[in-house]
Amino acid sequence: MNKIRITKQFEFETGHALYGYDGKCRNVHGHSYKLSVTVIGTPIEDKNNVKYGMVIDFTDLKKIVKEQIVDAFDHSTVFNKNTPHLELAHELQSRGHSVILVDYQPTSEMMLVDFAAKIKGKLPEEIKLYSLRLQETATSYAEWFADENS
Repeated sequence: MNKIRITKQFEFETGHALYGYDGKCRNVHGHSYKLSVTVIGTPIEDKNNVKYGMVIDFTDLKKIVKEQIVDAFDHSTVFNKNTPHLELAHELQSRGHSVILVDYQPTSEMMLVDFAAKIKGKLPEEIKLYSLRLQETATSYAEWFADENS
């Protein structure tokens, strides 16, 4: 049977700051992120299966990505917990803001590494994560491909 790739797109708003960076992104700011998640697999051949002909139901893929990424990151601010931004993060949390503390510099590149690990861990065994694309602005995006990261 043929291998087929399917892609689902997601949007979320997230703030971040890049500690130690020498440009404007050292300041707390936000982006309207667009995340494209592509998986690869073989369409279900069992004609009695309600998902016959699908690699994975788009609804099932949506549930995984929403739970692992979108619901957590949407309208949150992401800081590297190994920087002095930790102080700011605690202040924001004490005022009721949603803050995510990560072990990495919250660039699009490093967020993709994090997202890939989270999504791969929740996919059915027969479905593989193929690629991710995280668009930060209208003209800037980062991409992750499984075959380059095995």
